[in-house]
Amino acid sequence: MGSTGVRIAIDAMGGDNAPGEIVAGALRAVEELGVKVLLVGSPEDIERTLPPSIKSEQVEIVPAEGAIAMDEEPLSGIRRKPKASINVAMSLVKKGQADAVISAGHSGAAMAAALLRLGRLPGIERPAIGAVFPTMVASKQVLVLDVGANVDCRPKFLEQFAILGSAYSQYVLGVAEPKVGLLNIGEEECKGNDVAIRAHQMITENPYISFVGNAEGRDVLSGDFDVIVCDGFVGNILLKFAEAVGEIMLQIIREELPQGLRGQLGCSILKPNLKRIKQRVDHAEHGGALLLGVNGICVIGHGSSQAPSIFGAIRLAKEAVDNQVLERIHSQNLNEKSIL
Repeated sequence: MGSTGVRIAIDAMGGDNAPGEIVAGALRAVEELGVKVLLVGSPEDIERTLPPSIKSEQVEIVPAEGAIAMDEEPLSGIRRKPKASINVAMSLVKKGQADAVISAGHSGAAMAAALLRLGRLPGIERPAIGAVFPTMVASKQVLVLDVGANVDCRPKFLEQFAILGSAYSQYVLGVAEPKVGLLNIGEEECKGNDVAIRAHQMITENPYISFVGNAEGRDVLSGDFDVIVCDGFVGNILLKFAEAVGEIMLQIIREELPQGLRGQLGCSILKPNLKRIKQRVDHAEHGGALLLGVNGICVIGHGSSQAPSIFGAIRLAKEAVDNQVLERIHSQNLNEKSIL
């Protein structure tokens, strides 16, 4: 389970199902992971969702005023609402009162708040959202970044994403020498647009990246790569497509299982296998994605997150804290390893 006493600031007002599902996932994390949660938002709304028996020393309500709406422009929204829940949650990390922050609200606002309050790591111009995908190789995962933070990227941004992804894959996912691929329309280094061609050259020449070449769409889940780098436009489409495929797989399994007594007996036999399948393909099991490149641990969840997803996001944040991801990325000397 790792260390206990990790403090997680949670934007309790962010997301389609706030604050009820957010609080429910947080309380499960308190029980199963031993974390302390700081629920940021309207005290009245949060208190209505809390059971009277909750342990006050593990759950704290931090007052905030409002949230950033999904249709608001991120930067202007967080500047106009300095006491919004996402701003207050980020400030808790900045002040050292929390070890990590989680939000299932406006992802653009979360990124903007992180940049303004936490700042970027040295040598990083743009942070990236990194999401973990299952692969065809049992127990192996692939980290894909960026999946939504940067719609347009320069070649050097992609190179920096490769460095960030390599550090995360090594220190959190336990890959000794992460193999990095650049998402492209062909394996040949001459394929792709100008950004992809130039990024290929820059990543190839960086001695700190174990680059194995371009990765086509069919290669993402093959297990041949540990890190896949792309811009946020393509990455976000890839992420949501993969989530839909996982949901379809689970639905097909449910529909194809026999009905009646025979189905019940079969399900009881297959239950451990079905549970493992769900853990591998259901995005709710992972909960969210880490915003890499900012000077703090920040996990961005799905806007539609329910309690299991929030629990998964908290687990991800705790793993990042336990594995000292921020300190280890700092030690990579990004100023020297990046071409700025």
